[in-house]
Amino acid sequence: MERPPVADHADRVLKVISGADAARSALAASWLRSGRLHALDPACRAPSQRVPMAQVAEAKERLGPLLHVAQVSLDRLFLAVGGVGCSVLLADRDGVVVDRRGAQSDDSTFDGWGLWTGAVWSEKFEGTNGIGTCLVEQRAVTIDRDQHFFTRNVLLSCTTAPIFDEHGDLAAAIDVSSCRADLTQGFQNLIGMVVAVAARAIEAENFRLAFPEARILLTPAGERAGASLVAVDSDDLVVGATRAARLALGLNAQRLARPTPAADLIGRTRADSDGVDAAERAALHRALARAGGNVSKAALELGMSRSTLHRKMNQFGLRR
Repeated sequence: MERPPVADHADRVLKVISGADAARSALAASWLRSGRLHALDPACRAPSQRVPMAQVAEAKERLGPLLHVAQVSLDRLFLAVGGVGCSVLLADRDGVVVDRRGAQSDDSTFDGWGLWTGAVWSEKFEGTNGIGTCLVEQRAVTIDRDQHFFTRNVLLSCTTAPIFDEHGDLAAAIDVSSCRADLTQGFQNLIGMVVAVAARAIEAENFRLAFPEARILLTPAGERAGASLVAVDSDDLVVGATRAARLALGLNAQRLARPTPAADLIGRTRADSDGVDAAERAALHRALARAGGNVSKAALELGMSRSTLHRKMNQFGLRR
């Protein structure tokens, strides 16, 4: 595949980052970081930076369980886009590609473009690109063709979403990249949707594994914010929250370090406001449910007489 003329793209990049309007555009701001902060030349033809496999192994180890959790989503994503000339990449927070999926027939092409395990796609080394810019801005991005900083990358189209760990910290990025010239805007939008879904699925499953003894609750913002989850212990105190939940509920590490009732964060029901009575009513309800409505069995579980349970059921308006 023929590369575009160096001067045309490079001149455009240099003109934009030298202008006064650079800070007004997210793309121009990324070009500005690439050119001024990292001192990169858009006309540079040097091959992509790669790290030794020993360093890749270290990066994988740092990701821990999240790397294992990601396998299912990487496989599903590749099944969706692999047949149309796309590669699927997982990079760590430093932009090092630690895992990938690609059709064998496309391997030589992807290897030549640096879409390969061990390649470093941080803005520091590659300038504006899907993975690197996503990691800097900590949001899903699409860097399409000549939006890349380097001229040698302008035939690529990259869509990337960040992945946050169970503490709400940036851990990785999942990316779908293609160098097909016939990639339509509609299909690119579809890729953006499935990449975002994959990222949220990885976050949610990793979060569940991090709190195996807790109940996982979807916060009221969950439908809008993806993996907006909180983990609560047996006393209904919040012990963890995903990044989406932290943003939605105004949580930080300091607040999570203090015991906080889940009801104080995600809203009180009428029963919650009754305090001790609400807790007792809930305990009776759970015991009756476990006993299948058998009052004698529920009373035995609660350590009270059958007549006492009947009296409390009447008090709280409970039925079998």
